[in-house]
Amino acid sequence: MEHVFEVAILSIVQGVTEFLPVSSSGHLVICKNLLGLNTPGADLEVALHFGTLLSVLVYYRKSICGLAAGICRLESAAWRRTGALALSAVPVAAVYFAFGSSLEKTFEDPALVRWTGAFLAATGVLLCATRFMPQGKSPVTAWKGFAMGCAQAVALLPGVSRSGSTLSAARALKAGSADAAEFSFLMCAPLIAGAALLKLLSPSAPAEGCIEVGAAETCAGVAIAAVSGYFALAFLVRIFKSRFFWLFGPYCIAAGLTVFFCLR
Repeated sequence: MEHVFEVAILSIVQGVTEFLPVSSSGHLVICKNLLGLNTPGADLEVALHFGTLLSVLVYYRKSICGLAAGICRLESAAWRRTGALALSAVPVAAVYFAFGSSLEKTFEDPALVRWTGAFLAATGVLLCATRFMPQGKSPVTAWKGFAMGCAQAVALLPGVSRSGSTLSAARALKAGSADAAEFSFLMCAPLIAGAALLKLLSPSAPAEGCIEVGAAETCAGVAIAAVSGYFALAFLVRIFKSRFFWLFGPYCIAAGLTVFFCLR
């Protein structure tokens, strides 16, 4: 249990910021820079992503089971929903396979932490803009899902929030809050699983200074990421349905500008 403190910190940051519109990738970069934490190994990264995936599966278990049952019964609504979810994954898959190696380098280069701050501040501006967007009532259609998928692709940049981008896009498209929130997090589930699978199938050499954790620490990290992620998800869904969603914006702007001007 040599690295239990580091694993716990990274697990909480991953679990909470994976769903709140404040950029998990950006906060992991900032957290490691500020606290001097070593970079987690690929096995731990996969484990933490699996933990946040569990959060989504448990929180939306009824919707997922209902969707699966509807597909088996050949219900048109279930097939339309599944098609929209599949379509939403196209933009991020295309961007990742075209620029994946370049994007991954932005997370590994400490010199680019200032740009993480800049993208985080830009996320804040986008969130503040939602204050002037009325809540819609229409369902998430295939083309709205594709637009949310395009917003998700932009969030591959460190500091750009996935949930912030997709939910802001949904608000701009006048999608209903509950349906948009459910769609946003269901569409991220296969991507989280896919990212974990890619790391398992194509493991990279450990980076210099990478921490090596044991099975007990890894299991603890999964549990911490899953529990913290579940409560963060529940909190965000509730906030998104209210008129206070935009209040994440000033925080992102302040944090991003602080990083941009104060960190090197």
